Amino acid sequence: MSVELVEVVRSGFRECVHRGSLVVLAPDGTTTLSLGEVHTPIYPRSSNKPMQAVAVLRSGFTPGSTEELAIASASHDGEPEHVALVEKLLRRIGLDETHLLCPPELPANELARAAVIATDKPRRTVYMNCSGKHAAMLAACVANDWPLDSYLDPTHPLQQVVIETIAELSGEPESELGIDGCGLPIIPLSLTNLARAFSTLVTAAPGTPEHRVAEAIRTHPHLISGTGRDDARLMPAVPGLLCKAGADGVHAGALPDGTAFALKIDDGHERARLPLTAALLHRLGVTWSEDHAALASQPVFGGGARVGTIRAIPGVF
Repeated sequence: MSVELVEVVRSGFRECVHRGSLVVLAPDGTTTLSLGEVHTPIYPRSSNKPMQAVAVLRSGFTPGSTEELAIASASHDGEPEHVALVEKLLRRIGLDETHLLCPPELPANELARAAVIATDKPRRTVYMNCSGKHAAMLAACVANDWPLDSYLDPTHPLQQVVIETIAELSGEPESELGIDGCGLPIIPLSLTNLARAFSTLVTAAPGTPEHRVAEAIRTHPHLISGTGRDDARLMPAVPGLLCKAGADGVHAGALPDGTAFALKIDDGHERARLPLTAALLHRLGVTWSEDHAALASQPVFGGGARVGTIRAIPGVF
């Protein structure tokens, strides 16, 4: 049973609420906060990407830089820097974007999308937010001489490593796979085990695939998201924070000591994610500057002026 977590207040009146579930784990793995249903598996969507990146490293992907490893973990916005990195990775392994099996898209970033539309250019697979992950998976396939045209298949050797890796990092019993928006298998996890996986990543020993992925994401928050996106705003505000958003209102992350969280907004509305995560981090003792504290109260506009706020419901924690 989910609970009310976020409210939208306009001109002094509560306009609507967003329900959901969340969990916080202490560094030793014990649950310190649980709201709603945190043990039933959900599809974490792109919040699984750091674990998929670990699996790809274990399978022989050798990134040319920490930037390449970050884009392999990314839900990027198709900005020029994102696209250039994916194209560079593909060239380095002797492939091009015709090998990507993710669907073609326009860039998610407003300016990048407008530039494409203005020049009447078509949708491209490299613009798709998961193209970095797909490129890294192709790199692992090249390294192992695995088939390139079937890497989406759950029975493909690479996807078997991904399934095993996520089970290991999360401790989640195997359950029925789904198909993500990019066409790859998506492994369901409970919020509790999703948080546990992020704790494992931030506390991993230096040099391990887990530590390398966590460091790449924390070093390059813009590459794993985009201008103005939740993760690009949160990680620079909280030193050592690892976090990764997923579609339909999912968010998971961990602080350097292994304290971890995971949440899901029932209606999938992403406007609830940033203020809820920011308020939760404050509850966990994170010290904010005045500018960063504003992340926990996102504006509602009317007629071009701020007329309300989106915030965690007072007293919910």
